Amino acid sequence: MSDDRAVIYFYSTTDEHGYMSNFARYSIKLGGKRWATTEHYFQAMKFVGTEHEEDVRAAPTAKEAASRGRDRARPLRRDWESVKDAVMMDALRAKFDQHPELAERLLVTGDAKLVEKTTGDYYWGCGSKGTGRNMLGVLLMRLRDELAAAR
Repeated sequence: MSDDRAVIYFYSTTDEHGYMSNFARYSIKLGGKRWATTEHYFQAMKFVGTEHEEDVRAAPTAKEAASRGRDRARPLRRDWESVKDAVMMDALRAKFDQHPELAERLLVTGDAKLVEKTTGDYYWGCGSKGTGRNMLGVLLMRLRDELAAAR
């Protein structure tokens, strides 16, 4: 069965749909702290309750937060693989709840398929071959459905 929906690709924060990127500069407040971006929050949660959490939160850019979060010299929490989707969804809900203008922009995408067009990430994005799981897009579509249902 083919999917005939329109497709919206996003990646760069400077593109039309760049607001969907975790690197987009929209701060969130979550867990009693302010995070510069959802990327900061997501990466820091890999080390929740350790000094590494604060180090990632304090990163000057989302790119640096991602770099610190991907540093395998840091002790990744044991349950990370089982909680990472929920952590991402918490971050996305905070972003779109706390920035209503972004929620409106997300809703305007209608039923379009949302795809993070990455080259190297086959989990969160589509990867260079387009065969990735696109979990960031999947979670954004789930959130869009929640926002639409709440209207």
